[in-house]
Amino acid sequence: MRILCTNDDGIHARGLESLIKIARDLSDDVWVVAPHEEQSGAARALTLANPIRIREYDPKRFSVSGTPSDAVMMATQKLLGGKMPDLVLSGVNNGQNLAEDVTVSGTIAGAFQGMSLGIPSIALSLARLHRDKARWETSERHGPAIIAKLLEAGWPVDVVINVNFPDRDPDDVAGVEVTTQGHRDDFKLFIEERQDLRGGKYYWYGYEQSLSNPPAGVDLRAIYDGKISITPLHLALTHEDSRRKLADVFAK
Repeated sequence: MRILCTNDDGIHARGLESLIKIARDLSDDVWVVAPHEEQSGAARALTLANPIRIREYDPKRFSVSGTPSDAVMMATQKLLGGKMPDLVLSGVNNGQNLAEDVTVSGTIAGAFQGMSLGIPSIALSLARLHRDKARWETSERHGPAIIAKLLEAGWPVDVVINVNFPDRDPDDVAGVEVTTQGHRDDFKLFIEERQDLRGGKYYWYGYEQSLSNPPAGVDLRAIYDGKISITPLHLALTHEDSRRKLADVFAK
């Protein structure tokens, strides 16, 4: 099995090393193509107005001057020697990708790009609910078995699997739950205004660390309860009830 590893935290990210370790537990044909630098929040952006440059670190490890979607495109079209991967793994992201965050996540976008090319694709993220060290060993311990079970079960060709590991040590994980995409009951993103050394203003996005109160069965609740969350995602964004109602309105 040929596995392509990518991410949105960049080629030198610690989470990418965890992803490679997970992939090598599953296959000896592991390729890495990731952005030169961090691309968090890039969503499904493609670099259309600038050239894309490639750096090679070893015969199966490259970085690209672009987004996670660029990385998957360059890997499949230019770098893997004409043989497509059997699986795309994107991550392991340094922080959870849950609820509405999935629409801006570069990690999930890398998986969606693989899916759009007909490749089974999984996004993996490690929750950081607290400010202490990231528990990378949790994803490394549980990741291979989770992926192997997903591959055995299979999923539709238009679906991406979104896996989030809880902010717990490996032995403290409370189980695995297949969830739906949640929605936060409050808005966590804020903008902080700062001043540079020449008196100019600049701004920095940040997230509040307080937790929302999601219902049972959604990705947020599973992570808050210390479980591994597995959510099947797809790109069909049409709201069917609204479509039917509007169709009736304009048919008159």
